[in-house]
Amino acid sequence: MVRAAMTIAGSDSGGGAGIQADLKTFSALGVFGTSAITAITAQNTVDVTAVEVLPNEAIAAQIAAVLDDIDIHAIKIGMLGSPALIETVARSIEGFDGPVVLDPVMLSKSGVALLPDDAVDALVSVLVPRATVVTPNLPEAARIVSEDGPSTDEGTQAQGRRILDLGAQAVVMKGGHAEGEICRDWLITADYAVSFEAPRIDTRNTHGTGCSMSSAIAAELAKGAALTDAVGTAHNWLHQAILAADDIDIGKGHGPVHHFHALWS
Repeated sequence: MVRAAMTIAGSDSGGGAGIQADLKTFSALGVFGTSAITAITAQNTVDVTAVEVLPNEAIAAQIAAVLDDIDIHAIKIGMLGSPALIETVARSIEGFDGPVVLDPVMLSKSGVALLPDDAVDALVSVLVPRATVVTPNLPEAARIVSEDGPSTDEGTQAQGRRILDLGAQAVVMKGGHAEGEICRDWLITADYAVSFEAPRIDTRNTHGTGCSMSSAIAAELAKGAALTDAVGTAHNWLHQAILAADDIDIGKGHGPVHHFHALWS
């Protein structure tokens, strides 16, 4: 039986991040993708020029339409624009008992704020405890726990454990914003911390890496993988997608990763 996942996130008109990246990732990893769009962005590889958050009722209706009809095996949550929307999404998935991957999207690759300050507290109190795994990059993790960004592996693990203390079952601290020749993603649970390492790639084409990593984890969880295996597969798949990103040469700014690197070039 084909497994299915749902992404609840914003739309990226440039196709590199958000809903578009999530659906591409699901498909690349052999999972049927469904979606609930939370916001429409006017966006390309250079900038985000407009953001329009959809009405909460329309978002709830999308989620209900999918869950009422299709067997969903994992949910990925991305861009959410307000405290009220965060509450709406939490209520809409109350009856869902599968894994939930929360990607706390706060800034676009071009530096545009996508999560208002007043929504951070709602995200922490309402959705972090609902998450099977939270997947912040290092600036997002620092904002969640109201601290400076970590500069060492020990500091990264410590901040991950503080997010666990907020109620998450597991945290993946994404290492793309760190320094050094090796990029480390840390999976942290109450029982263990394990790193997934790859050589850091010198490329400008990293648009959508965070969205794609979290949706890859969701896809693997939807297929029944254990969490450690899901994160490892997602880490390796994304590394290859970044390696192949320069080959497709999309846009004038931060181009997208190559989601379908295993299928065409």
